[in-house]
Amino acid sequence: MTAQAPDGHGVRVLLYHATDDPAGIEAAYHEASNRLAGVPGLLGNELLRSVTDEGDFVVVSTWRSMEDFEKWEQGPEHKRQTAPLRPFRDGRMRRPFAVYRVTASY
Repeated sequence: MTAQAPDGHGVRVLLYHATDDPAGIEAAYHEASNRLAGVPGLLGNELLRSVTDEGDFVVVSTWRSMEDFEKWEQGPEHKRQTAPLRPFRDGRMRRPFAVYRVTASY
């Protein structure tokens, strides 16, 4: 079940990764998640693995609001907290991330 923002709105941030080292990205994901524990407005995150290409991964984070995400992203801890995952970013993509605002949910 996906965490819901209190006001019914929220933001999902998707970061695309590619690797031949699934154990490495899983370890990096857990390290980054531990570093992110307690970040205001971050409701949770997930590591997803493609069922059609086992080397493709996506980290999906759920934020209470765009403002919470932007404040964290522009803050001094952002790069340190996400550093473990950076080597796994999908270099095949022009932009290995996407930000979506929740417009409806059930």
